[in-house]
Amino acid sequence: MFGLERMRALHAVATHGTVAAAASALHVTPSGVSQQLAKLEREAGQRLLEPHGRTVRLTTAGHVLAGHAASILAQVEKAREDLELLREDITGPLRIGAIPTTVHALLPPVLAALRAQHPGLEVTLHEGEAEETVPKVVDGRLDVAVVESWEHRPVTLPPTTSRTTLLSDVADLALPASHRLAHRKTVDLAEVDDIPWIAWSAGSGCYDWLARVLRQQGMDERIGCTIGSYPTQLALVAGNVGAAAVPRLGRDSVPDGVRILTTRPALNRTIYAINRAEDDDRGVIRACVDALTTASARFQNLA
Repeated sequence: MFGLERMRALHAVATHGTVAAAASALHVTPSGVSQQLAKLEREAGQRLLEPHGRTVRLTTAGHVLAGHAASILAQVEKAREDLELLREDITGPLRIGAIPTTVHALLPPVLAALRAQHPGLEVTLHEGEAEETVPKVVDGRLDVAVVESWEHRPVTLPPTTSRTTLLSDVADLALPASHRLAHRKTVDLAEVDDIPWIAWSAGSGCYDWLARVLRQQGMDERIGCTIGSYPTQLALVAGNVGAAAVPRLGRDSVPDGVRILTTRPALNRTIYAINRAEDDDRGVIRACVDALTTASARFQNLA
């Protein structure tokens, strides 16, 4: 209904305040802007500008349409960028680091998509916690890292990095089916004081996170097993070895003998993709982050 160039002229007037300033920003003549605006008024069937002293100002209808113009022009620019990305020759190495739960659940479709869309890419994947991968992104040994930030232990990212939010997740409590609280749907963590805990590998961020959560609940850090695998942790819970806090992204199925309960407080985390800020416009980085974002969409209802 409305021509793009006419919407661009209206947006320029709304942004710069006068027809002359809009013409200068658009690198056209003031009469050219005025002609576009006159055509736009005819298309809209309403006055978009009104006299204001020696210049003009937007009418109410003009302000409304200018708001839509800003959204439309932003979408057009995004479309142009996406098409440029398709045209760009995205080849060469792409080094990704990722936390184990995302290596298991998120990275397989990401790597498949990158291989199909950009066969010239040479992708390598390294599993690791943020403590290991973030410094490698900063010094250039990795291009992109997928990291987690727990609500009770937020990750600290250097100012030289950019981050993209991929998804939100929550860890639930896994208890042996024979435990006294296993019949409940929700428990206070402080109630789980009669059974050892199973944590991620000692020295990892996940281990430190669980220890901090237990301390905040006034509980002793009774961590009996340190296992870097959530399926193995669940198997140990089924064997009545202890309790575990297992993210929803980290479990495909729950073995017999295990009960899953939500907790108070909730154990929330956010998954981010990070890269060096100076690399934001690199086609390889954009392709990787776009693939991660697309693959993450199917997990949006975890939390």
